[in-house]
Amino acid sequence: SAPCPQWPYCRKRCSYCNFNKYVVPVVDEASMRACLVREARTLLRLSQVQSITSVFFGGGTPSLASPRTIAAVLEAVAGAAHLPAGAEVTLEANPSSAGTPRLAGFRAAGINRLSIGVQVRGASPVLSPAAPCAPTATVLPPQSLDDAELRLLGRGHTAAEARGSVEAARGLFPGQTSIDLLFGLPGQSLGAWARGLEAALGLCDNHVSLYQLTLERGTALAAQVWGGTLPVPPQDLLADMYQTARAMLVATGFRHYEVSNFAKKGALSTHNLSYWRAEQYIGVGPGAHGRFVPQGEGGHSREARVQTLEPDAWMREVQSRGHGTRRRVVLSPLEQLEEVLALGLRTDEGITHERWRHFSPHLSLEAVFGVPGEAKDLQQQGWLVLDRSGLRCTWEGLALLDSLLPDLLCQLQRR
Repeated sequence: SAPCPQWPYCRKRCSYCNFNKYVVPVVDEASMRACLVREARTLLRLSQVQSITSVFFGGGTPSLASPRTIAAVLEAVAGAAHLPAGAEVTLEANPSSAGTPRLAGFRAAGINRLSIGVQVRGASPVLSPAAPCAPTATVLPPQSLDDAELRLLGRGHTAAEARGSVEAARGLFPGQTSIDLLFGLPGQSLGAWARGLEAALGLCDNHVSLYQLTLERGTALAAQVWGGTLPVPPQDLLADMYQTARAMLVATGFRHYEVSNFAKKGALSTHNLSYWRAEQYIGVGPGAHGRFVPQGEGGHSREARVQTLEPDAWMREVQSRGHGTRRRVVLSPLEQLEEVLALGLRTDEGITHERWRHFSPHLSLEAVFGVPGEAKDLQQQGWLVLDRSGLRCTWEGLALLDSLLPDLLCQLQRR
């Protein structure tokens, strides 16, 4: 299982971000810490998870939390389930709150992997169980090494500060520092993107995440673009930016192991892999999302859970009943298979026969996708492969996954 604790506070609002985050004059960290600890214990007890594969601190901006808070949550996790000494423990960090002394404090608290400028879409922090964990965790703003781009995004640091933070992180977390890069900004050219990526490759460690800017309703940046103040990059330019980045990263030794993620020297994110493999994860904190079987309540079916969004309301619920779960939905067998398909095809390994059987013991991958239909057509077109290893996209198909999924989901639903 993979726990995902979420710190919901930020210092300022970035122009593009619509995640569940709060900018407040003063944070009652002692109360937030106590509630994160209590909810982690409660939900781990409900899940009856025996062993933890990873812990992921997301946000908000979790690097604004004190190392003491991080240590307290990890102590609670380790007290409720087995947390192996080598388990991956990741913290999302903002360059403006990632100075060397603070990062050293996080390392002493138990953090062993850092993700700088991470933007995880539509998810909340998560705890990952070892067995049948991001979206998953909520998210931090992406990284740019260009001051003009940082001003456009409303970021509170300079490019020089960002570079300094990455260098400090690499010194403290060698081989375990990930950076996020954002492309598709208004007015950004292919040449500027390629030059920026080249500069980042001279700085980065063994893991890179690429995210295309998404204009979210209610954000300042979206209002500027939709109001005609800023230009929208055309779709063919966005596709060229993505393909250029893929080629550059692979040429420098990175494995493209997931649609948006690249790793070398085996530095794949254990936590994110557990999410894409549809393993259990436990969302802890305001707005956190989770997927687990509440065996401690006598449950036998996987549930989708969402915690209360607003921090003060969430804390009141945790103090009164041990957790702040606002919504819980039992997932049908079909809904679980839809998630397995949509998430698993994001990875270069795809969906193994063993993983599919775990969720579908009576209907094999071959029985669903090996018969005449959309999947066969996609295989003939060179976008998809179904063989002894399982079902996966080809190199070309991975870049087109969003357009392939609707047909595959339709074929699954007919079975």
